[in-house]
Amino acid sequence: MILPEDYLFMAQAIRLARKGRFTCHPNPRVGALLVQNGAVVGEGFHQRAGEPHAEPVALSAAGDCSQGATAYVTLEPCSHHGRTPPCADALIQAGVCRVVVAMEDPNPLVAGRGLERLRQAGIEVHVGLLEREAQALNPGFIKRMRHGLPFVRCKLAMSLDGRTAMASGESKWITSDAARRDVHRLRALSAAVMTGVETAIADGASLNVRLPTTALEGVEPGNLPSPQRVVLDSRLRMPPHSKMLSLPGETTILCLAGEPERRAALKAAGAAVVSMPEYNGRVDLRAAMHYLARQELNEILLEAGPQLAGALLQAGLLDELVIYMAPHLMGDGGKGLFHLPDLVQMQDRIELEIADIRAVGRDWRITAAPTNRCNA
Repeated sequence: MILPEDYLFMAQAIRLARKGRFTCHPNPRVGALLVQNGAVVGEGFHQRAGEPHAEPVALSAAGDCSQGATAYVTLEPCSHHGRTPPCADALIQAGVCRVVVAMEDPNPLVAGRGLERLRQAGIEVHVGLLEREAQALNPGFIKRMRHGLPFVRCKLAMSLDGRTAMASGESKWITSDAARRDVHRLRALSAAVMTGVETAIADGASLNVRLPTTALEGVEPGNLPSPQRVVLDSRLRMPPHSKMLSLPGETTILCLAGEPERRAALKAAGAAVVSMPEYNGRVDLRAAMHYLARQELNEILLEAGPQLAGALLQAGLLDELVIYMAPHLMGDGGKGLFHLPDLVQMQDRIELEIADIRAVGRDWRITAAPTNRCNA
């Protein structure tokens, strides 16, 4: 039986899980709370892969008070040995009498086994409390486990008349400082930041996180997140002296086969160069996404021009659009958001579901989900 206070404690566990959102990938963000006689006796969240999961952290904080307590966990306790021992076993050994779980783990290695282990130990188990809120913590982990694809979030900046650059090609800066800081938070949330070679060359892109760690909850001083950089470059036109190749962190270039000299030069510059299947003379985008999921990249932030953004959108490979709209006009000669030549009639249009609209500084941030997104 779910009690009224269960909602309050599960909401608190979800807030704890958010503290690991910048640091724990490729693992899911998880929070745990231990409650004894209506009082919180232990809490924890998963901070980093390879370190203790949320449940052992909360159990350690609770100590002997774990005996007979209720545990609130945002994701099903694991039942397998990975980098750490099974959390379901830790809860059983600690003597908790009741476990409330927000959602079942989509990982096929767990997928109900942790819940069953708890029940077999005589523990009262409830599943599904604030499930939607728990799912929102881990869109990339869930999609990777269920469909073998990463969650791809596309960041765009435009004027009020929908332009991303002037007719001359000038694009710095469309949005305000506040919006650009917000973009760096999106980068910090992501396992990788992806772009196309045209944008990488034209903008001299860095694709790194440039924020003080004090702006990122749960991040220790000096441990700024460093998402992997991914460049789609079918013909290996990326110059070996590119700025991003001189920066700390990993850069992966996805290309077609061939060009051995360019491949060797880019590898010597520090890039990982990976050949992908070909589709219409370019990197097969679906194959590229499956490859990135196999590299345990949960959430990818796309920062690209209209060609690549349009191709991914039309292929159904974008899960979310984050559009920063600035209050000015740039003229009908400017560049648009997406290159979508196949959209000719009204019946061809791609519908969007608006999830959120809010002010960020002097700009507006629109978050939307394309209805054509696919899961295969």
